[in-house]
Amino acid sequence: MPVPRPDDRGDGRGGRCGRRSLMQDHQDHAALAEIELCGELMIAASAAEGPLSAARIDEVLRRAACELDDVPGPAR
Repeated sequence: MPVPRPDDRGDGRGGRCGRRSLMQDHQDHAALAEIELCGELMIAASAAEGPLSAARIDEVLRRAACELDDVPGPAR
């Protein structure tokens, strides 16, 4: 458990702003989307009889990307 740093505000949040930056939120969203795409590829590969063809990989990634487009991103 992190220990709050003392600061001049007295609220225990430390000397810097407690909000995450929009850039960090975007990076988190992009990383989660990439993890989701990799997961979809792993599911498709485990269900396949042999190696996935390039066409099948494209199909899986397109479908997963369309599903991710429907998920709201970080608030701006």
